[in-house]
Amino acid sequence: MLNELFNECESKMKASVNHMLRDFKTLRTGKVTTSVLDNVKIDYYGTLTGLDQVGSILVADATTIIINPWEKNLLQAIESAISKANIGANPNNDGNQIKLFFPAMTVEQRQESAKQMRIMGEHAKVAIRNDRKNANDKVKKLEKDKEITVDESKSAQDNIQKITDKFIVEVDGILKTKEAEILKV
Repeated sequence: MLNELFNECESKMKASVNHMLRDFKTLRTGKVTTSVLDNVKIDYYGTLTGLDQVGSILVADATTIIINPWEKNLLQAIESAISKANIGANPNNDGNQIKLFFPAMTVEQRQESAKQMRIMGEHAKVAIRNDRKNANDKVKKLEKDKEITVDESKSAQDNIQKITDKFIVEVDGILKTKEAEILKV
């Protein structure tokens, strides 16, 4: 019973870390990636649709992304969605494709990306702490219902804290590595 609780707690905390890593992909680092467009959606016949669902997205070089829509009538909608998304580049529509030219990142932009990353890391830590609280509440309920003893409850809460500490250290390590990566010119 307690082992199931520990496994559930650990899997939720792992999911929080994975969510943080997915969020990191939307940040711009020195080299441009197609993931900066992950949150850009267009109105495709009444449905909000990701750009990767309506065309091909290619990285031409370290500062250029090319979007080739499968339907040419979508060029205006894609151009408009990218402009509204404010991803750091203005779309250039040549009638067949859209090119995004990203300028080289300045030190201030790198620091801003690192700041955004730290905020995402803090959100992950809060989620991990919430998972700890939920697991501890379940343990306390088991103790209250006399399904486990006071000693088992204390031991279980200590174990949950160790799991929490492990994931907080993991988040801090990832943040330190990514921050050094972003700030490196």
